Amino acid sequence: MMNIASQRKMHRKQKIQKSLAFGYHSRTAATPDAEKWIAVKLSAPDVIERIVLRPCHDDFASIGAGFCFPERFRLEVSTNGEDWVTVADESEEDFANPGLRAYEAKFASRKAQWIRLTATKLRERRNDYALAIAELQVFPAVEKPSQTTKSVPLEIAEAEAKDSIEAAPRWGKANIHDGHFATSADSQAAKDFVSASEALETLLSTIETPERTQRLVKLSDQIKAFEAQLAELPFGKMVYAAATHFKPQGNFKPMEGKLRGVTILHRGNVDQPLGAANPGFLRISDSSTQPKLEKLTEGERRAELARWLSSKENPFVWRSIVNRIWLYHFGRGLVDTPNDFGRMGAKPTHPELLDWLAIRFRDGDQSMKSLHRMIVMSATYRQSSDFNDENASIDSSNQHYWRMDRRRLSAEEIRDSILAVSGSLKLEMGGPGFYLFKLEKTTHSPHYEYHKFDPAERSTHRRSIYRFIVRSQPDPWMTTLDCADSSQSTPKRIETLTSLQALSLLNNQFNLVMAERFAQSLQSQFESNNDCVAAAFQLVCQRQATKPELRVLCKYAAEHGLSNLCRYLFNLNEFVFLD
Repeated sequence: MMNIASQRKMHRKQKIQKSLAFGYHSRTAATPDAEKWIAVKLSAPDVIERIVLRPCHDDFASIGAGFCFPERFRLEVSTNGEDWVTVADESEEDFANPGLRAYEAKFASRKAQWIRLTATKLRERRNDYALAIAELQVFPAVEKPSQTTKSVPLEIAEAEAKDSIEAAPRWGKANIHDGHFATSADSQAAKDFVSASEALETLLSTIETPERTQRLVKLSDQIKAFEAQLAELPFGKMVYAAATHFKPQGNFKPMEGKLRGVTILHRGNVDQPLGAANPGFLRISDSSTQPKLEKLTEGERRAELARWLSSKENPFVWRSIVNRIWLYHFGRGLVDTPNDFGRMGAKPTHPELLDWLAIRFRDGDQSMKSLHRMIVMSATYRQSSDFNDENASIDSSNQHYWRMDRRRLSAEEIRDSILAVSGSLKLEMGGPGFYLFKLEKTTHSPHYEYHKFDPAERSTHRRSIYRFIVRSQPDPWMTTLDCADSSQSTPKRIETLTSLQALSLLNNQFNLVMAERFAQSLQSQFESNNDCVAAAFQLVCQRQATKPELRVLCKYAAEHGLSNLCRYLFNLNEFVFLD
């Protein structure tokens, strides 16, 4: 004898042949209480007494019969499309899924031209809710009850709905009165299917004893409790990992832990392979020593590469490191192409100095802090930037460092300096970064709204090294100040002077907020306005103001306020340039 599970499975697989245009479908909703309705207009007013709703059947994802038939609804009629009268009300309790059985509403004869179905509670589709009806039929009043079964539905002229997906030829408003699905549902096969479904439901109802029902309810409550506990658990962190064992997908085949062979191609042409590419290092000459890598694992090869790069016999790494640190201090390196020490790169202006620094760093304690200290304490670094006509006539580009090149602070340095001077800089180290924008998540892609960000937010007053960078949408204020493009390798910052930079330093919301913070900090420490001005100039320019300078600044502060003076000081060349 067939068990209940098999009967149910067989019941769900039953299908009925139908046209593609087999019903109306509303747009989906996120909640079941979203109101949906569809109304039809008869070709002419008539006296009606019966309305039939035909449920939908969809084969997609085994949805089956009764697809999106409303759980609660009401039927209304009207003569003018405005004054509605309810003739059937199923909105008090949930209406069971009818399967393929038609819903029939009989009522006292009433003249009408408009008939409207309103769903007050939608049935779940797949994680959303919608209203779907295969056919709406309206039958006229008849003189004798025996004529009801033979009556012909009235002609419907048009249909209107709150919304519709209109996925032609399926699910349009017009499909609700095209007669296609109603005809197939009236066939003998469909009637036999409905009878068999009803017999199955009757059989299943005899099996569902009170004890079994109570047990199912108890288990259902336990499942809900477990699901609630699972929902309270924190989400695991996303891990990006490469897999080597998986089912083949076309030409995408698993390597199962083995390295894929790489072939040398003639001028990059995949149709002209020249042989296997074996692991190795760049060669300067045929006599240069090269470690053998063929028999090593991938991890061992990486370790061997690190040892080869950092060996004392390899001068490239040591020269590159000291050249880049020199670049950070002087604005240009001893080799002016820090990413290219090859044939296409620039030659070193001081090759002996470059080698001396590289050897001293390599053979010393390899401390970058010691290297920084030695450079900044040197006579070359501590030179003035004063101009000298005689030296300039010999070396106009200052390649021989006869003076210090005047350098503007980078965008990050300007921001950090403003925070430090205003007293807002938070010096805590490490931890997660911070946003300088409002992150708005959408269904397609996130939006980074820099103009909606509040610069007074205390958590963002940290060094710029901790800021969250969006490569596809950089910070406009930082970009104006020549911040590097994070989507590209930028060995050396460009330095421009534009009017936009001055306007940004004057009017950007960040500068306005920090100027106010700076003024508040000064007023909390000094009683006299003149003392505030003198202290502000000392902090910004790292020197005492002269008497003429102090007189002009005090007058400005008296006329326009201390916060406006602070904003003005942030724009001084002495503040944004390293001189």
